[in-house]
Amino acid sequence: MSQTDVRMDGSAETRADREATPGSAGRRRERLVPQSSPADSYYGRPVLNEPPWHAPDIAGYLFLGGLAGASSALAAAAELTGRPTLARVSKVGALGALGGSLYCLIHDLGRPERFLNMLRVFKVTSPMSVGTWILTAYGPQAGCAAATDLSGRFPGLGRAAGVGAAVTGAGVATYTAALISDTAVPAWHDGYRELPFLFAGSAAAAAGGLGLLAAPLDEAGPARRLALLGAAVECVAATRMERRLGPVGEPLRRSVLMRLGEALSLAGALAGASMGRRSRVAAMAAGAALLAGSACTRFGVFRAGIESANDPKYTVQPQRRRLAKARAELT
Repeated sequence: MSQTDVRMDGSAETRADREATPGSAGRRRERLVPQSSPADSYYGRPVLNEPPWHAPDIAGYLFLGGLAGASSALAAAAELTGRPTLARVSKVGALGALGGSLYCLIHDLGRPERFLNMLRVFKVTSPMSVGTWILTAYGPQAGCAAATDLSGRFPGLGRAAGVGAAVTGAGVATYTAALISDTAVPAWHDGYRELPFLFAGSAAAAAGGLGLLAAPLDEAGPARRLALLGAAVECVAATRMERRLGPVGEPLRRSVLMRLGEALSLAGALAGASMGRRSRVAAMAAGAALLAGSACTRFGVFRAGIESANDPKYTVQPQRRRLAKARAELT
């Protein structure tokens, strides 16, 4: 495709591209190269601004927050069923994962006081505001549950804190799905139905993996069952989301991290439920695979969302389909 300029003498001059200089003379000259499919974009430019989040921080926050919340739920179940070592491992693991997730969040925010500033208001329509308060309610309870278990003091307070951490931990494990779905990023926004189930399953698989990795075989039954359930939910939710999203789900379908996460989660869950019953080495390998699979899934979802935001066709094409459907309904 070419552009035609008319010169002062009235003759036409054709050139292969066009240079546009916005504003006054002397500013940066911007080169615009027409694309082969202009209906999908504006000169190949992203329609959306790329989210300012960084992969190691926010993707790590998604993974560690899910691990912390689900581990607190597993700890409460283990304590209620008389499995003290599994309960202790899960409580300490939840506290460590919570610390890591808060570090990732605050590091991405840039300054710790920004997190505290979010506590000045409570806005029920804002997933960020609700999530901040859920974290604030969860953190002290998770810390109290772990501290009382390790010290052996105030067991009644520790049990109450453990139950409270299990309840609020469910929110910690899943609210991040609502958080990223409440953006304009196509792969996240359009996947709002399945993302909570995907994150819940991934968190459960990770918590079960931590239990298998550190708890003795005779106490690891709840961890094995939770890992198997979590891996199944994770894989079903991911498959359903990728199919339902259609073209918008392309970044998810071609994500190596997503495929690796599903494979590791399923392999770890099956190995834990079979060989992990009899072999401590097999249980530890299964636990490591489950943790790695959950991390791959969270990083895969994050990177697929960034890819869908950077490619304008994932924004333009769904808009055109919705407009065409609306016109068809009117006629």
